[in-house]
Amino acid sequence: MTKPRNDLELYGVDSRSSMPLPYADGGIKAGFTSPGQSSMNESIDLNAEIVTHPASTFYGRVTGDSMCEEGIDDGDIVVIDRSLEPTNGDLAVCCIDGEFTVKRLKVERHRILLMPSNRHYAPIEVTADDDFTVWGIVTYTIKKNRRKR
Repeated sequence: MTKPRNDLELYGVDSRSSMPLPYADGGIKAGFTSPGQSSMNESIDLNAEIVTHPASTFYGRVTGDSMCEEGIDDGDIVVIDRSLEPTNGDLAVCCIDGEFTVKRLKVERHRILLMPSNRHYAPIEVTADDDFTVWGIVTYTIKKNRRKR
């Protein structure tokens, strides 16, 4: 098993700014479509859409591939809300022994496991000797679908 890279670059949210973008209010079909069914008359502000608690929300750029089977890849941006209470199964940004990591929380009766989504990585069991905190809950992932060539 490989030791995951636990790097995460963190950025604050500037909730004072807005940038309305054209929005297909009729939805975007993933199946058969008829041209012209949706209009682009609406707009959406991504800050207003994905940031519920501006004072406690941060963006983080993921480095590494330990969550790739869940669709979170190297270079993706995660939206982290520190005001949310962590629960079993949450996708969380955790700080363990001074390093940030993005993992799925698995809370069992007497232990916490940080679960990767890549079969090449082992779960991380949090012990009493670890300096551990759930730093925030991942609410969104922003992907770049067309990678640089």
